[in-house]
Amino acid sequence: MTKKKDIRALTKEELRAFFSENNDKAFRGNQVYEWLWQKATYSFDDMTNLSKETRNMLEEHFVINHIEVDQMQRSIDGTIKNAIKLHDNMIVESVLIPTDTRTTACVSSQVGCSLDCNFCATARLKRMRNLNPDEIYDQVVAIDKQSRLYHNHKLSNIVFMGMGEPLLNYKNVLEAIDKITSDEGLGMSSKRITLSTVGIPKMIKKLADDEVKFNLAVSLHSAIDEVRSKMMPINDKSNLTELLASLQYWYAKTKRKITFEYVVWKDINDAQKDANALVDYCKKIPSKVNLIAYNAIDDGEFQQASSKAINMYVKTLEANHVVVNVRRSRGEDIDAACGQLANKS
Repeated sequence: MTKKKDIRALTKEELRAFFSENNDKAFRGNQVYEWLWQKATYSFDDMTNLSKETRNMLEEHFVINHIEVDQMQRSIDGTIKNAIKLHDNMIVESVLIPTDTRTTACVSSQVGCSLDCNFCATARLKRMRNLNPDEIYDQVVAIDKQSRLYHNHKLSNIVFMGMGEPLLNYKNVLEAIDKITSDEGLGMSSKRITLSTVGIPKMIKKLADDEVKFNLAVSLHSAIDEVRSKMMPINDKSNLTELLASLQYWYAKTKRKITFEYVVWKDINDAQKDANALVDYCKKIPSKVNLIAYNAIDDGEFQQASSKAINMYVKTLEANHVVVNVRRSRGEDIDAACGQLANKS
């Protein structure tokens, strides 16, 4: 018995061709495409403007490999963490982060991660596979429903900061974003989407060449090579100089500022010299800094810096006219905060 193909792997043109080849009207392909993406339908039976005969034909040829929210946890601060079951029973996690004015979906792009950032729980899981475009899309659909249900408004922002490195699943992530931003999909603005990466210079340049419209964030955590390499082994392959060159290329092409995600740890990068190095780096590329509170992942090797150290960073950056925001962690009580996604469920 031949394995049925996931219908969401087909383009609209391929769907139209399928109906023509099966002696039906090509515009049926448009109708099915709308059900699959704009209406995010997971069942052929729900496609009510198609005849029963047509729906049976689709059932014979295709499947819809949709995700399921296997477990949902709600934090005391309103954050929601989802354990998402994929069609092959693998699990990824996604998070809804609410504030007074907006809700943000933090979505995953891979099952596990192949990078070895020492401070990140996800890095302790081996990378199993890339997520397909529809699996990324489905996470956003699920979180949008939760946003409407629990916070009374539609999803406003998306960050690719969940499990995995988005730039190592480049094609599928960009395809998902195209669907999310398309009028034939969710119709979200590209300006409300941020892709976060550890910084892979070759792929950052490719983003710029592909003229993407979304925002770029880089997990920096130190502007001193030796310090960054201890935390993020990828820095040995692509050091800060190479990373900077790719970011300057990005800015020249897109004219959009970089956001540096930056965690301050006790006795690792909490000294004045670390803050000075960050200022020097920021001056070389139009950028802003998000200082993020660290969320412990059990072993105690990395510890949150003191409020004094955070204030020192803020003063140093502001004195040098670098825009800085201090991001307080959300969902820490359910292991949903930055760096804590580890499939404990």
